[in-house]
Amino acid sequence: MTDIALTPELPRSRIQINPAAVIVVCVIGLTILGLTILFSATSSFKLGPYYYLSKQLIGVALATGLAFVVSRVDLESMRKHVWIIGGISLVMLLLVLIPHVGITVKGSRRWLGIGALRLQVSEFAKLAMVFCLAHYLAINQTKINEFKCGFLYPLCIIGASAGLIILEPDFGTAALTLAIGLMMLFLAGARWRYILPTVASAALVFTVMVINNPNRLRRFVAFLDVEGNKSAGTYQLYQSLAAFAAGGTDGAGLGQGRQQINFLPEAHTDFIFAVLGEELGLWFTLGVVVLFVAIFVAGLIHLRRAPNLFQFLLATGCLLLICLQAIINLGVVTGVFPTKGMSLPFISAGLSNLLLMGLLVGIIVNTQHSWARSSLSGHHRKMQEVV
Repeated sequence: MTDIALTPELPRSRIQINPAAVIVVCVIGLTILGLTILFSATSSFKLGPYYYLSKQLIGVALATGLAFVVSRVDLESMRKHVWIIGGISLVMLLLVLIPHVGITVKGSRRWLGIGALRLQVSEFAKLAMVFCLAHYLAINQTKINEFKCGFLYPLCIIGASAGLIILEPDFGTAALTLAIGLMMLFLAGARWRYILPTVASAALVFTVMVINNPNRLRRFVAFLDVEGNKSAGTYQLYQSLAAFAAGGTDGAGLGQGRQQINFLPEAHTDFIFAVLGEELGLWFTLGVVVLFVAIFVAGLIHLRRAPNLFQFLLATGCLLLICLQAIINLGVVTGVFPTKGMSLPFISAGLSNLLLMGLLVGIIVNTQHSWARSSLSGHHRKMQEVV
């Protein structure tokens, strides 16, 4: 299966930077910081100071092993099974919706599990969608300007995953899935005149669904006046902002934060960034932002070396899954976006997201290895032609 070459080989500079290595270093830094702040945030919990830390360490170990394995597989050979992977993903999303099969927490049915083990299916469905979409767009790149093959059919791939996720209901993950899918369509060359009406239609559908959902409508209206609704709809956000204010520039010190102990719900998961701000202060919060920016910039440099459209889109999807999720979480915790439960990559507690991040980093490292081999073999061929 051969794709059309994406870009001509770029001239090499004297200083060679390995973008994947930069990403891995940033990920290690974020993970270590996450383990540190997680231990501090949960040290006073009833389950004991080491309960969440030990679970997170196990998750990190599993994610690291998964990343190593994925970094060694042949991505091109995996394309033979792409529709099987996509089908399994949709079946699991359907299973989640079945009463007594999917696990319901706080009114949302998003998990499958056995005993104490729970996995959030939508996390892995996002990656399956990226894989299927990258494969489809690569084999149909000469038809990308056509409405059916270049837009309608790939939109069905995106809509199948996003539609089932929104039924859980999980508006945030569904919106993220749709956004990444449309970005991949745009980068593959789909026409603006198809994409823009789809974005407008999706925004309208989400608006109608929010209006018809009293809980979400109340949450959004409360978001417009955080101070006035601090005892009800925006309690969590208000306490998050209070944590940043209490931390100031230098922070209160590890273990000295008070918001996660008495006031801030979900301090170890969705709002762990607020704990970090209170205990370690402004410079560490800016450091987290800088590390995510470094991941994004290194990813962009990495994408310039892609040998074909499939691997370009696959690596792009992985990069967007990391960075857009981080943007949404940071925006929610700091009051830029309405409150939405979404983990901060590599830092928040949670097995499912850790495993997904391991898969994403593994794929990026995999593409770095394969692109380097491809570039080296191409260089050898040129040298032989010269000789």
